[in-house]
Amino acid sequence: MIFNFPTNLFIEALAVLFAVTYLLLAVKQDVKCWFAAIISSTLYFFIMYKAGLYMEAWLQIFYIVMAFYGIQQWTVTNNNQSKFIVRSWRWNTHFWVIAIIIILAIITGLLLEKFTNAALPFLDGLTTWGAIITTYMVAKRLLENWIYWFVIDMISIYLFLSRGLFLTAILFCIYLVIIFFGYRSWIKIRDKNIKNA
Repeated sequence: MIFNFPTNLFIEALAVLFAVTYLLLAVKQDVKCWFAAIISSTLYFFIMYKAGLYMEAWLQIFYIVMAFYGIQQWTVTNNNQSKFIVRSWRWNTHFWVIAIIIILAIITGLLLEKFTNAALPFLDGLTTWGAIITTYMVAKRLLENWIYWFVIDMISIYLFLSRGLFLTAILFCIYLVIIFFGYRSWIKIRDKNIKNA
C-alpha cells in the first residue's frame, strides 16, 4: 500500500479539494485560483513522491512557481485593463510545442527508466512536460490550454489508477467535466472581446 491510511487519504482529499477550487476559480478568471493551486501543489508534491511518480512530484514545484507568476500576470493585467483577454496560438506553434513535449517525454522517460525506480516513466514524463507547457498557457490566458489539459488529464487518470491514487483519479475525471465548461466560457469571453474591439 502506497499510503498510511487514513492520514494520507485525508491529505490526498485535501489536495483534491484545493485542486478543484483552483480549476473552478480559473474558469471564472478569478486570480484567487492561483492561491488554491499553491496549497494543492504543496500537498501533491509529497503524495506523488510517495507514489513513485517523481516527475509528477517535481512538477508540483513548477506549479507553485507558476502560481506566483500567474498571480503577477493576472493582477497586472486586471489593473491595466478592464477585461480578461483570451488569446490563441497559431496551428504551427501548436505543432512545435507538441513535438517538443513528446521529445522531452521520451528523453525523460529513458533517463528515469535507467536511473530510477520510477513508475511508468514515459507516461510520467509525457504528462509532466505537457502540464508544464499548459500551465504556462493558462498564465498567458491562451484558449487552447483547455484542450491540452483534456488530453493530459485523460492520460493522468490511467497513471493515477495504476498507482492506487483513486481520489486523484476521480479528481481528474471531474477535471474533464470542468475543462469542457472552462473552454466554452473562455470562447465566449474571446468572442465578446472580438465583438467589442
